[in-house]
Amino acid sequence: MHFKQHNFKISLMNTKQSSQVASTNQLLTDLEKKKLAETFLHAVGTKNWDLLHSIITEDISWTLPGTSLISGEVNGPNAIITRAQQISSSGASLELKHILYGQHNVALFVHNQASRAELILDEYLATVCTIYNGKIAKIETYVSDVDGVNAFFQ
Repeated sequence: MHFKQHNFKISLMNTKQSSQVASTNQLLTDLEKKKLAETFLHAVGTKNWDLLHSIITEDISWTLPGTSLISGEVNGPNAIITRAQQISSSGASLELKHILYGQHNVALFVHNQASRAELILDEYLATVCTIYNGKIAKIETYVSDVDGVNAFFQ
C-alpha cells in the first residue's frame, strides 16, 4: 500500500484569539441544552410556532436528506417553521428516545412514526442542533430510512 505524503500548513490561534472566539458564544450547561431540545420538540409537537421562533436564530438553516417535500436545506425562521408545519401536519409522532450532549451542541435521537392510507413511516432520526448564544442556529437531521421519508413526504 502506498500513501502520498502531503504537507499541510497549520495555523494555530494564540491563547488571546482563542478566548475571544469562545467569549462570543454563550456556552450552555447540559441542563440548558436539554431544556432547549425539549422546547424544540414541544414547539413542533404542539404547533406553537411563536415558541419555535423564539428559540432559533434569524440565520438558522435546516438540512434533511432525501428528495421529498421536507428534504434539502432551508434557511431562515419562516422556512424552518414551514418545514416544521409540514412534518407536524403529517401526523408524525416524535418520540424522544435520548438527548445526546456535545461540548457546544445537542442531538435528539427520535423515533418517528406515522401512517396515511397505505403509507407507513417508521424510522429513527438524529437531529443535531448547533447552538449559538442560547438559540438553535443550525439543524442537521440524519434519518434511518431516507426512502421511507421520500415516499411518505412526496
